[in-house]
Amino acid sequence: MSVRAGIVVTGTEVLTGRIADQNGPWLSHQLLTLGVDVAHITICGDRPADLIAQLRFLADQGVDLIVTSGGLGPTADDLTVATVAEFCNRELLLDPELEEHIAGVIRRYRPHTPDLDAGPTRIGIRKQAQVPTGATALPPTGTAPGVVIPAVTGDRPIPTIVILPGLPGELQAMWPRAVTSPAVADVLSQADDLQQETVRAYGLHEAQLAETLRRAEAEIADLDRLEITTCLRHGELDMVTRFASGDADLYRRLLGVLTEHHGRRIFSTDGSTIEDQLVDVLDGRSIATAESCTGGLIAARLTARPGSTAYVMGGVVSYSNDAKSDLIGVPAEMIAAHGAVSEQVAAAMAEGARRRLKADVAVSTTGIAGPGGGTDTKPVGKVCFGVAIDGRPTYTITRHFPGDRERVRTLTTTAALHLVVAQLERG
Repeated sequence: MSVRAGIVVTGTEVLTGRIADQNGPWLSHQLLTLGVDVAHITICGDRPADLIAQLRFLADQGVDLIVTSGGLGPTADDLTVATVAEFCNRELLLDPELEEHIAGVIRRYRPHTPDLDAGPTRIGIRKQAQVPTGATALPPTGTAPGVVIPAVTGDRPIPTIVILPGLPGELQAMWPRAVTSPAVADVLSQADDLQQETVRAYGLHEAQLAETLRRAEAEIADLDRLEITTCLRHGELDMVTRFASGDADLYRRLLGVLTEHHGRRIFSTDGSTIEDQLVDVLDGRSIATAESCTGGLIAARLTARPGSTAYVMGGVVSYSNDAKSDLIGVPAEMIAAHGAVSEQVAAAMAEGARRRLKADVAVSTTGIAGPGGGTDTKPVGKVCFGVAIDGRPTYTITRHFPGDRERVRTLTTTAALHLVVAQLERG
């Protein structure tokens, strides 16, 4: 990779887990699309010494670009600009135009602020309007401006540093101005044309994929030019490959080996998700859910996709036996005869949801997620599924999933989506 970057996410609230980091992954993805390899993402609290240590570490790693997020507010713990200026041996100077710009933003959104011209608010504005010498200020998308500090060469070089706000919405809105600033644009001009491709598989074990990759190394020369990472996520196995555009033929050969050995289990070679594929195979039909053990997780996955109102009719969380009978018409005598966790009840749940919600397709789950409630005949992890499609017999299947309650529910949700796609593809 010709250009490498490091990301420093600041904030004690992120370090301690009170807030999940959204900025690091988002910035990493944006940099990758620009041909920049992200070598490190670090998190540090609101302590100047720790931030300087992170900056020194990244500079010593030889990265070409450092991006920080957070610590640009008006309060005493917002020290990123001052700390980075100290690291770069640059003096902080007040930018009067920037000061008035920030004041104007506050005036628009909080017109009755009493101390806008003098007092704590004005002091905070002046703090945010301090810019290191030789740096470029990025106009705020909220009240916090960003800063770009050009690289310095020498015995201990300092890479170009971009300082961005911590609020994800403000950071993302500021990003286009950051990447077009002269110092950052100069770094990006040296980047390779990188590509990233994702293969997704279901029912394929990591050990099986690892063995196939070892075979591919023996068959394909220079395969190490591809950067391959694998990740097990929600019961699916993702393989992400990054490479320079000139190595596209190497990737095509690798993909050929993968599909030869695991073609039936690979469901996506273009990065599409199972939700994407479900929409395609629905082909204008509507879908509903009837969930017991998954408690609405399938409906949540379906509706998380933009535009889902076009095909999702709704969902019923029929957790209790009474709810199964009252809401979607599962006969009480069927539950008494076979138990709530049975293929007979799963079929009735799917059929009842399809009728009640007037959908073309419905999927159901009923099972034992644990940790308690299992028996010898119906252990924890046993789940029965039903897929009801208008004009066809209802399909049912029983699966057993390992792990704790959260894992069983997650694996069940993914399995349900794959079952719907498989049944719809049967025609």
